[in-house]
Amino acid sequence: MMIRSSRFRAEREAGWKKMETLVTVAEANGMSALSYEQAQSLASLYRQAVNSLSVARSISMDKALLAYLDALCARAYLVVYAPQESVRGAVLRLFTSGIPRAVRRSALPLFIGFLAMVLGAVVGYLLYFQDPEWFFTFVPPSMSDGRAPGASVEYLRSTLFDDDRQGGESLGVFASFLFSHNTRIAIFIFALGIFASLPSFILTFYNGLLLGAFFAMFAEAGLGYELFGWLSIHGVTELSAICVACAGGAQLGLAVLLPGNITRREALRLAGRDAVKLMILAGLMLIAAAIIEGFFRQLVQNTELRLIIGWGIGALWLAWLMLAGRGPEIEHDL
Repeated sequence: MMIRSSRFRAEREAGWKKMETLVTVAEANGMSALSYEQAQSLASLYRQAVNSLSVARSISMDKALLAYLDALCARAYLVVYAPQESVRGAVLRLFTSGIPRAVRRSALPLFIGFLAMVLGAVVGYLLYFQDPEWFFTFVPPSMSDGRAPGASVEYLRSTLFDDDRQGGESLGVFASFLFSHNTRIAIFIFALGIFASLPSFILTFYNGLLLGAFFAMFAEAGLGYELFGWLSIHGVTELSAICVACAGGAQLGLAVLLPGNITRREALRLAGRDAVKLMILAGLMLIAAAIIEGFFRQLVQNTELRLIIGWGIGALWLAWLMLAGRGPEIEHDL
């Protein structure tokens, strides 16, 4: 048996070694690293190796030889037949087509997310003018920082326009805090979505209540336009990110509530693909919002410029999500 295995290996080992070298190169750099002749040779050597493996199994060669051929053929199969894509290519495809397509497929969950925020803001605004005491119900003291009913117009204005520029280090710390805080909120909203979407909707609705109560207080002081600009420079991105996170949670909740003709487990698996992409988008938007809020909002003191920056960035987000990845969709789209 050992003599037969040695002879069998000696007659074919040169081809196996050559194939192993080509496979190693292709694994490290992709098939594009091989020349046309090398690619042809690899395909031919792969077929020969598979035939050798079949013969070796049929005549009961030693286990070491069988294990070597089996592993070599498996590696060659992945190189020759499996789709090859680098991490860079996969990430690029995610942002150029995967996320925009997921957004366009998620119209209903996105509607739910933005509806929760808008409804909360409207209710908070109306309740404040019915009774300003509602403000203290919605807004915790740590968040209001003195901006509460009864505060002077001068003080409220000073919180919107600060001519005392902060140092770069303190701004960086502030941006890091905001990013961490907003990310936790978004993750919480997304995770709660699996419970029939309702907790995510309620939490997003509550964020809308805070926004509506704050806006009503500043509007009462005649500073509604100024607050709108102050919020716009970062809020267009930040509040949209929270709504997108809610949409990701709603995607999972709808799969539980309305699985259709498939099982809930399968519906969750399918919905999870787009839900995760929405959460990645929300995280990306929160990073951008933290940078804007921690730096640009404090440095830009003109309301009109704040509006231009905030809504201009929002238009860029919308253009990317609506226009990117418009080609034909493929089954393995990220």
